[in-house]
Amino acid sequence: MSQFDKSLMSKDVIALACGAMIGWSWVLLTGEWIMRAGILGAVIAFVMGSLIVLLIGLTYAELASAMPKVGGEHQYTLRALGYGPSYIASWAVVTAYVTVCVFEAAALPTALEYLFPELRTGLMWTVGDEGVYFGFVWIGCLASIVMTWINLRGIAFAAFVQGLITLGFVSVGLCFLLGVSWTSGIEAGAFSGELEWAGVLSVLVMVPALLVGFDVIPQSAEEINLPARRIGALLVISVALAGLWYIAISVAVGFSLAPDALETTRMATADAMAAAWGDPLWGQVMLIAGVLGILSSWNAFIIGGSRVLFALAESGMIPSAFAKMHSRYQTPYVAILSIGGLCFVAPLFGREILVWLVDAGSFAIVIAYLFVVVSFLVLRAKAPEMDRPFKVPMGVPVGLVTLVLTLGLLTLYLPGSPAALLWPEEWLMVLFSCVVGGLLYRKQRAQ
Repeated sequence: MSQFDKSLMSKDVIALACGAMIGWSWVLLTGEWIMRAGILGAVIAFVMGSLIVLLIGLTYAELASAMPKVGGEHQYTLRALGYGPSYIASWAVVTAYVTVCVFEAAALPTALEYLFPELRTGLMWTVGDEGVYFGFVWIGCLASIVMTWINLRGIAFAAFVQGLITLGFVSVGLCFLLGVSWTSGIEAGAFSGELEWAGVLSVLVMVPALLVGFDVIPQSAEEINLPARRIGALLVISVALAGLWYIAISVAVGFSLAPDALETTRMATADAMAAAWGDPLWGQVMLIAGVLGILSSWNAFIIGGSRVLFALAESGMIPSAFAKMHSRYQTPYVAILSIGGLCFVAPLFGREILVWLVDAGSFAIVIAYLFVVVSFLVLRAKAPEMDRPFKVPMGVPVGLVTLVLTLGLLTLYLPGSPAALLWPEEWLMVLFSCVVGGLLYRKQRAQ
């Protein structure tokens, strides 16, 4: 019998996954995407990236319906590939999820600064070229405590909070799309001109990080009170919805702001919202939506990350303490507190680490995707009799195409690519995670 509270319904699953995938980036980075690749280039990057992630999502959907157990990738790779590969894939997921949570803890004060500039007070020290301010630190630390408490209270309460937050920022986003004048501030030929493919690739490489979050569904599959086939279908739907969201927002921003405005804006989506409705107040409303996006993503990844840690501990791959369950709330409280503790210290490093975290986490999740796609193909060959309530049509050809695309996506992070991880900052983050994971693995295997 499951140790988890089986209380998530369809609306909870969609809010959990979409809230994870649609965070703060659609408010913060849309102008950057358009400046790098143009409107058309940004759309192409998101279409390509979304299709790749959608194909990966199909393999997840089949496996999640066949093995609706907590831990997601951990369960699939363990059955298909064995102990060692499963640990590598699972630790890659932990790395990706924890980096997102830490990112949100550092990003929240940065987002609130746009609403309350007086927060930039009390310089404590500098990290890189950025100062660390007491006004930022106390907000990030307090928010970490609150988010940890929400998740300790149980999945039903966390899902309720997730639903409210997601409804809030989606409502603002839809209001923006409704108010956009599709001809304002744009000269004829906005979609014409030569594409800068280096810019398209630099946006494309961000897409896995932006759409990471659909896999929160398989992480919490044991807490979903739905037929297994529905779980797989909702996973695919959530990826499609998030991809369409990013495309729609990018086009709307591009058509709302003139090129010179895009070059000078610090927060393109907020400025576009103000332009669409002709009132600066609407820009502030958009900033509030961005803050809600941070909270929704943060909440979802604490849920997902704690469940992966639980699954690893239950399999004996990391210390058993991570598998301890709260007697009242049925939550893996040690895993949740561990993630919360990392979030608590993250604001002490300032905003300099934000981009590094996104890129390092994105690389880690693509590693996990690769292992899952391989597991999908292996289980199609090794266990054709497995009950698959959600079965991908033409599974092997789809899996092979997805494997090639995932490998291609992985190469974008490697040296020689225009979007390669930065040395030493981002590669050191990856290396640090590998060292920690390796030490935990070695300790457990020695017992």
